[in-house]
Amino acid sequence: MLFYSVYILKLSNGDYYIGRTENIKRRLREHYSGQERTTKRYLPYSIEAIIYFKSKDTAFKFERYLKTGSGIAFRNKHLV
Repeated sequence: MLFYSVYILKLSNGDYYIGRTENIKRRLREHYSGQERTTKRYLPYSIEAIIYFKSKDTAFKFERYLKTGSGIAFRNKHLV
């Protein structure tokens, strides 16, 4: 069964990066090796949370929610 992951990284500058992928191992490797333009200046990072979903649509909606004001509050209270 295929799962979709929403993940939260804490970057070396204290900011959070939120992403979504079908292959979490590959995606984290891309981040850590500096292949991801957004995060490569802020290595090392720590993995704060990985949430798995069966539905791609649900993962997409949750990722977008985590980037809103109420989603940031939810993240800070429950996930990090």
